[in-house]
Amino acid sequence: MTDIYIPATSDTPEINFKFSSNTLSMSGEAYPENGVEFFRPILRQLQSHLTSLNGDAIEFNFQLTYFNSVSTKIFFSMFELLNEYAKAHPNCVLLNWHHDEDDDTILELGQDIQEDFTWIDFNAVVLA
Repeated sequence: MTDIYIPATSDTPEINFKFSSNTLSMSGEAYPENGVEFFRPILRQLQSHLTSLNGDAIEFNFQLTYFNSVSTKIFFSMFELLNEYAKAHPNCVLLNWHHDEDDDTILELGQDIQEDFTWIDFNAVVLA
């Protein structure tokens, strides 16, 4: 599987999915004009990659400071894929949820994700 690297723009996050080491990272802001079109190929590659694994550990570093509702729905689809993989392979997916200590909105969304996707190991990381 080919790694994905997409540099950040003013309205899209940096995507650095190193499938070769099972380290996935997103950072920046996500409010693309057409979020579905932007994220669709990323979701497809993630799904394909997960299908090719057999219990390998995955680490996802999520460090977004802002994202719109369309992006949120897409992230939930992404977390659903990871949750299904983790359900079949317990303790194999770690989500590092980076947030500013003063950003209760991002923290609360992370806590919601922790409650909704119970097979994913969740780690809240406060940014210095």
